[in-house]
Amino acid sequence: GLRTWTQHDGVFELEASFVAVRDGEVQLRKRDGRLVTIVVDELSHDDQHWIEHRQAEIRRMNEQLSEPTLVALAPSSPPDAELAEIVAAFEPFAKLKAINYRWDDRWFYVESNGIPAHPMMVGITAWQQQVPLPQKYFGANAWQIPLHPRPAAEPASAKNRFLRGAIAVAVNGIPIFNPLNNRGDDAYLFGELDEYGGHCGRADDYHYHLAPVHLEKQIGKGKIIGYALDGYPIYGYTEPDGSQVTGLDWLNGHKDAAGHYHYHATKTYPYLNGGFYGEVTEIEGQVDPQPRAEGVREALPPLRGAKIVGFTSPKPNSYLLTYDISGRKGRVAYTLNADGSVAFTFSDPNGRSTSYTYQPRRRGPGGGGRGGPQGGKPPPPRPGDEPPPRNDAPRAATAAGGGSDVPQLAVSSPAIGADGMLPVEFTCDGAGVSPPVAWSGAPQGTKSFALNLWHTAPDQVKSYWVVYNIPAHVAQVPKNARSIGLLGANGKRRLEYDPMCSKGPGVKEYHITVYALSAELPLTPQEANREALLAAIKDITLAEGTFTYKYERTK
Repeated sequence: GLRTWTQHDGVFELEASFVAVRDGEVQLRKRDGRLVTIVVDELSHDDQHWIEHRQAEIRRMNEQLSEPTLVALAPSSPPDAELAEIVAAFEPFAKLKAINYRWDDRWFYVESNGIPAHPMMVGITAWQQQVPLPQKYFGANAWQIPLHPRPAAEPASAKNRFLRGAIAVAVNGIPIFNPLNNRGDDAYLFGELDEYGGHCGRADDYHYHLAPVHLEKQIGKGKIIGYALDGYPIYGYTEPDGSQVTGLDWLNGHKDAAGHYHYHATKTYPYLNGGFYGEVTEIEGQVDPQPRAEGVREALPPLRGAKIVGFTSPKPNSYLLTYDISGRKGRVAYTLNADGSVAFTFSDPNGRSTSYTYQPRRRGPGGGGRGGPQGGKPPPPRPGDEPPPRNDAPRAATAAGGGSDVPQLAVSSPAIGADGMLPVEFTCDGAGVSPPVAWSGAPQGTKSFALNLWHTAPDQVKSYWVVYNIPAHVAQVPKNARSIGLLGANGKRRLEYDPMCSKGPGVKEYHITVYALSAELPLTPQEANREALLAAIKDITLAEGTFTYKYERTK
């Protein structure tokens, strides 16, 4: 429950409930639901002693729950039946170190790299040239499942809705998307899925579109194989006791004898949960909150006539995908390098071979940027096709007034989906509130952070949002942030967030740059516009990172 937290020198008092502690920082939830993070050493001795006692309780609780491989972050009350059930469901893959998990008082968090242990891609006959790449579903970008699901007043169908992003998470940490693809077609019937019901998205992110009933071979028949993002479990083709499934509703679910609702897999559409019996929030066609995938390259066009016939890993961090077109083989070999780049060699059915390296994204959908290709011209997807365009535009940090010679922060926004588009909520056509922003990788010596949202117009650089003197222990600002750091002046000389309101045609790119600084800035809010900010931080910037998203106004 709520308690009062005090800084060791008595500078502040904060009323909030305990959520989690990790790496010397404690996360607290304020009465209004907002999360704050504070360095433990900055709290009073009484608060530090309370945290130590709480950690001891967590350790005892974990021992009662079959010793999970990752210490779960306990809620403020003892574990209930719902928590015990979800821990038991994910525990087999936690023991295999395929996933991590934790929880607070509202959510169960699942972390994974998005790569399952089973073979992938084989059997796909409608291929858009994606390959499986690890994803960073960790930390603030973990999957979130409601710990205490509540039936919705009006259950939501997934038919022609929720066509973006996941609708469930398998117990091996792999997301499960709507069985209908983003065009509204049955992905399975269209030949887009492999032998395990999965494929890769435009960010090379592997996910299922069918219920992963194959996981029962590892966890046991009748066990939970996943959780819908409304918090209700998904079982396979039988009931937990092995009996036949009967009486499913239009969502592919029903209640058991104790009155507990759950979904089931079926061999025909909708294959798993056909929507949401429980409450969910839908933003821009997907469940929110939801992690983002981070690609390193632009999506390629479909390769017509290709069937994937092989996918192997010849050595650690190296993969070989083999496809067949009219009896002729083509191959995509790629290696994950230690610096985050991915080196590809494309060999088409005509015997042409091209090597191509993509650097980690510094901006763009999901928190990176467009990955800078190196090493030559990209290969033609098929004879007669034009190669995808090069994407080696100048680094966003240079345009932002920083520089490319400083360490990089990883900057992201959980509000931006895999397509990189800004939801209308953050524009002048919606609520016009500022988006959430998160960052990591600040070097030692960081004393404050500054943030700027900007856009390069044909005639100038426009500034929409300036926040500075963000405390060094803060690593994120929530949606509609008002009390973290100081608001500077936007391009209209107002001390506020200026929502996107583009009047020109077409898709435009906007950038959020976060700076780790070795000092606080002696600027008044009215002085702290973009130009003054960049001048003031010129010699005190320890690290920076830029996140790019897109926006197209349709009104």
